[in-house]
Amino acid sequence: MPPRSPLADPAWQYIEHTSMEDFSAADWAVMNAQRTIFTRNHQADLVIAMLRAGEGVPSFGYRISNFRHCLQSATRVLRAGHDDETVAVAVLHDIGFDACPATHGDFAAALMQPYIGARNHWMLEHHQIFQDLHAPHYPGVDVNARDRFHGHEHFAWTAEYVAKFDQDAMDPDEDTLPLDAFIPYIHRLFARPPQPRANALWRSG
Repeated sequence: MPPRSPLADPAWQYIEHTSMEDFSAADWAVMNAQRTIFTRNHQADLVIAMLRAGEGVPSFGYRISNFRHCLQSATRVLRAGHDDETVAVAVLHDIGFDACPATHGDFAAALMQPYIGARNHWMLEHHQIFQDLHAPHYPGVDVNARDRFHGHEHFAWTAEYVAKFDQDAMDPDEDTLPLDAFIPYIHRLFARPPQPRANALWRSG
């Protein structure tokens, strides 16, 4: 019989049921108490591991990999004097690019939503559309696609981020900081208390 997965803390307890329908209120209380500690202790490292997994992934045409692109974007944001949240967002903004390219903005937005403000969340969700302006020769592109969002309070920031820190952050000769320089920013981001609207998502696996 396969062994159980080890508990993150030997003092914790397993929920013996194998169907969520059988979990009692007491079971959920135990699970959520343990999950809260687990998330606080491990989430940032798990996110960093996801990002680091792209380090050895080759490029399919760009002169640098997506991993290096994320570092280059974050390096520019840091040197431009932006706050800690924005630096962390920059290094993670394309964390899903290789695995889910068509929806990687939504992926990053969902990952960081409980810990970031509305400005950066909106930017993450919409930066793919704003990139179209900078790819006029892409087949079938609508370079004016972002125009429907004119007047939105976060339009200017999203346009600035894409123009200055994203669409041309692919230069192999540009001085770029290593991942280790950004690990403290990621840890500080995920050390924030999650926003209340995320709590309902914690019920399921």
